[in-house]
Amino acid sequence: MADEGRWREERERFVNGDQDTLGPLAEQFVSLGEALTIVEGGLGVGEVLERIVHAARAVVGADVVSVTLRLDGGFTTPVETDPVASKADAVQYEHEEGPCVEATVSPGLGYALSADLRHDSRWARFGPAAADLGLHSVLATGMFPRDARPRMGALNYYSRTPGGLDEADKDVALVFATHAAVALKGAQAVEAAELRSTQLAEAVQSRDVIGQAKGILMERRGLTADEAFDTLRRTSQDLNVKLRDLAKTLAEHRSEL
Repeated sequence: MADEGRWREERERFVNGDQDTLGPLAEQFVSLGEALTIVEGGLGVGEVLERIVHAARAVVGADVVSVTLRLDGGFTTPVETDPVASKADAVQYEHEEGPCVEATVSPGLGYALSADLRHDSRWARFGPAAADLGLHSVLATGMFPRDARPRMGALNYYSRTPGGLDEADKDVALVFATHAAVALKGAQAVEAAELRSTQLAEAVQSRDVIGQAKGILMERRGLTADEAFDTLRRTSQDLNVKLRDLAKTLAEHRSEL
């Protein structure tokens, strides 16, 4: 849990008028907010995830951090601060056991911790494999924590030392997981909206160029609108060319017809 003494000290400093300098906990959360106020910056999901893992390592304190995401019924590690984390995560995915899997799929708070992976009986296959990779303790927090729905994934913190995460602040880690999930959701929504906008623009462009091609055929061959479109469609199938590309070619070479 968060250090009550630190919270009390900061509260007293604020009440006493010392408001110009942030305390350690306040500094952590201000830095966290700055690091994750990134959707407005136009960053893609991959860039958002990169910021998340590096901010997570600084805020929580870990040697290595990775992100687990659910994908098509399985799991993947899209980013990490060190490739060794992907290797350790892959063992979890293969055997469907380990802290990131547990934090992602198990009900409850979405939190898993092991101070000594080599001797942790909960994960008989993952634990020794992670230790062989030089990772001896781990903390994982689900995104979102305490969510009844299937979580998006988990943040995974590794230490190369047994007990290396014993001093990590559980509350800070869980708050960070919530911020990270919100940032990721926002970035995904922006990318989805941009994709829809692009698809709409392409659809409008396709409609316009097909309309031009139809007009050319109607003018040059005396066809009706339906007959012109049917001619384009059949020619597209015969030549195995997309209707839009055929129409564009026709429009570009109308003077040659």
